[in-house]
Amino acid sequence: MSATIAQAQTTSRVPAWVAEDLTQGGSLAQIRLGDQDYFLRITRAGKLILTK
Repeated sequence: MSATIAQAQTTSRVPAWVAEDLTQGGSLAQIRLGDQDYFLRITRAGKLILTK
């Protein structure tokens, strides 16, 4: 599956992403916004945490 969910599967115009695709099968992804880096982590309990 690609990182985006097909528009036909979503009910709104908000972009949708699969967290496991962003982390490439791991538990951590780095996300850049402007000049700031953030980290998206999938916990053992299956929750998402976004930290700076």
